[in-house]
Amino acid sequence: MEKKKKHKMSLVQKRAITGLMFISPWLLGFLIYYVRSIYMTIQFSMSKVESAVGGYQTKFVGLSNFKYIFLENPTFNKSLVTSMKNVFIDVPLIIIFSLLMAMLLNQKFRGRTIVRAVFFLPVIMGSTAITSAIDMARQAMVGGISSTSAEITQMSSSSINVDYYLALFKDIGLPNGILDYVVGAVQRLADVVSMSGVQIVIFIAALQSISGALYEVARIEGATGYETFWKVTFPMVMPHIITCLVYTVVDSFAGSEVVDLSYKEIFSNNHYDYGSAMSLVSTLVVCLCLFLVVSGIQKRTFYYN
Repeated sequence: MEKKKKHKMSLVQKRAITGLMFISPWLLGFLIYYVRSIYMTIQFSMSKVESAVGGYQTKFVGLSNFKYIFLENPTFNKSLVTSMKNVFIDVPLIIIFSLLMAMLLNQKFRGRTIVRAVFFLPVIMGSTAITSAIDMARQAMVGGISSTSAEITQMSSSSINVDYYLALFKDIGLPNGILDYVVGAVQRLADVVSMSGVQIVIFIAALQSISGALYEVARIEGATGYETFWKVTFPMVMPHIITCLVYTVVDSFAGSEVVDLSYKEIFSNNHYDYGSAMSLVSTLVVCLCLFLVVSGIQKRTFYYN
């Protein structure tokens, strides 16, 4: 009798299993915890939630909560538009800044590890525990160092005539839309730097994964640094740009004004129904924006195997 041939998995199947094992911790956490939260959010957003002994009671009201937040609530629409505007300003700046800094930090120089750690430090400093400790320290120094720094900040800000530069750019003929974007970018410069730590790490890993043979061929062909960037570096990091784009949009929107408003409605005003409706609408808006942006970039993305 002939021995049965053992079924061997193809390379594609092995990679699929490896990828599934890699995301399995997140997938289990999503199924166990997050799916239930989404279901409760949808349930609360379409119900009238009232406190009861030992829990809460829900009464189905359909789309009444959504009509309230869009047509009667005085702040939701404004907060949603402002949040989306800030996201569209911050995300391109963060992606461009992160890629440029990753290219600089990927160069060989002394103290490279320390400089990389400095850019990743805001991610660590942004944790809740450290933020609370810094706030307590700031409150403890009221009247001391904190007042001195405030005076220095006031003096430095008063010495720059911003209106003069705005008028100068307008006289040059810079469109108002571009001018508003530049002004918003300058105002958010500190936030852009503090929110770029993870993206810089991802881009550094992407740059280090590019084969040196590609750059060698570009030099042999006489390509300039500018041409090498657009023909080699940028196409090779394009898949990672999508990853950073998704992360940046979600991270930017997580600290937005509309999310704070939803949090306040639920945990401060105990309006679980209205707050859940706000949270659901903002989530759907973010998902729609991500789908449109990623689907547009995906068509122009090159994947190198």
